[in-house]
Amino acid sequence: QVQLVESGGGLVQAGGSLRLSCAVSGRISSLGGMGWYRQVPGKQRELVATITRGGSTNYADSVKGRFTISRDNAKNTVYLQMNSLKPEDTTVYYCYADTWGRIWGPGTQVTVSS
Repeated sequence: QVQLVESGGGLVQAGGSLRLSCAVSGRISSLGGMGWYRQVPGKQRELVATITRGGSTNYADSVKGRFTISRDNAKNTVYLQMNSLKPEDTTVYYCYADTWGRIWGPGTQVTVSS
């Protein structure tokens, strides 16, 4: 069974950094776009960043200039480097990967203290 394994979440002070990782576990024949969503309380998930197989990226306005998405196709892994973190960034972050369908990670908690 193909799954996504997330790591890198945790507690950090405002202005600090975290690096989230999301790796595909299991055999996969093809891997397309990957990205990150985060949970917005009381609303649907917010798309944070996306990256195509070729490396083209897009970011939510709220994280531009602070977050960087990248991927390692050899490792089937996507990363989210989060710098200059703000308390407003506190929530659960979910990665996804597009294979034969879209699969989701379990979510990882990011907490930014003020």
